Amino acid sequence: MNYFSSDFKLGILGGGQLGKMLLYNTRKFDIYTCVLDSSEEAPSRLACNKFVKGDLMDFDTVYNFGKLVDVLTIEIENVNVQALEKLEKEGVKVYPSAKTLRRIQNKATQKLFYLDHNLPTAPFSRFAYLSEIEDAIDNGGLSLPFVWKATQFGYDGNGVKIVRQLSDLNDLPKGECIAEQLIPFKNELAVIVARSSTGETKTYPVVEMEFHPEANQVEYVICPARISPEVALKVQEVAIKTSEAYNHIGLLAVELFQTEDDQILINEVAPRPHNSGHQTIEASYTSQFEQHIRAILGLPLGNTKNKVGGIMVNLVGAENHTGPVIYKNIETIMAMEGVTPHIYGKKDTRPFRKMGHVTIVNEDLDTARQIAEEVKNSIKVISK
Repeated sequence: MNYFSSDFKLGILGGGQLGKMLLYNTRKFDIYTCVLDSSEEAPSRLACNKFVKGDLMDFDTVYNFGKLVDVLTIEIENVNVQALEKLEKEGVKVYPSAKTLRRIQNKATQKLFYLDHNLPTAPFSRFAYLSEIEDAIDNGGLSLPFVWKATQFGYDGNGVKIVRQLSDLNDLPKGECIAEQLIPFKNELAVIVARSSTGETKTYPVVEMEFHPEANQVEYVICPARISPEVALKVQEVAIKTSEAYNHIGLLAVELFQTEDDQILINEVAPRPHNSGHQTIEASYTSQFEQHIRAILGLPLGNTKNKVGGIMVNLVGAENHTGPVIYKNIETIMAMEGVTPHIYGKKDTRPFRKMGHVTIVNEDLDTARQIAEEVKNSIKVISK
């Protein structure tokens, strides 16, 4: 099929920053794109050929949008799956498939999927209501501490909490959740697997994630991860097995724990471009965003190797700042070697909102890490 400068139409559900970065590449290849998002201010609205405002969870909205395009993909998981199922029956190609999305949207179903496919993951219990957790603790079926996770609609540290005492449950949502064993781990790792509609599979180098202690958000993504080649190989094998189990097409970002004794456990997955792959724009031969487009269109996959060591720093809204955004000291970081800021196009900041990211590339990863620290300490995302 001719995708380039043709009548072919690619649809993207979601118009946030991931969509915007996908569109860098559809522009490069001159692929016609339609984007659906609920906000008139969506970062993707400017770079697509057709922008539709509408609710991603509404059946008719998603179905009618899907009828406009030949291939439909996502940049966010929270979309109406029933509409995708109907579109698939009617011949629209949907990647990731409705079946995969249904399994991944709910964290309990996702965890059960790993058990069913002998994929390593932390032990957990599933609860229909938060109140059942207290009962389980009372009757000895569950012991503190554990990690509470809402089964749906969690993102960027929302919907996850370490529960060390009963009072930690007080302000949590009352609905379905899982309680996961708290694993003492020495590294949080991630790897992106690209799997094409032709069956071709490639993985990116394993990355290491350093987290903000309070916000439970990634502060630094370090690529390649500072782990042994043996551990890296084990991580990539688990990620490929996971992608194959889902029969996934497109990108699958697999987040994992490396335990103290070097076991590898799957934390969770995302079937789309991911925060752990932003550094690929500057540091890799093929960015994750270009790779996702290649994969869902059945085009040959690009080279996933690093050209250079890369570190990514998230730019999130500073605490106590809400309103029109100012990137304070952005000129300072732009004067540093190998530093590239990406601004997502959100007009208003609020505490811990993802507003952009910065990539630092350097032949020497330790030097890149030092510069990343300087970047982190220099730039501030504040309001007027």
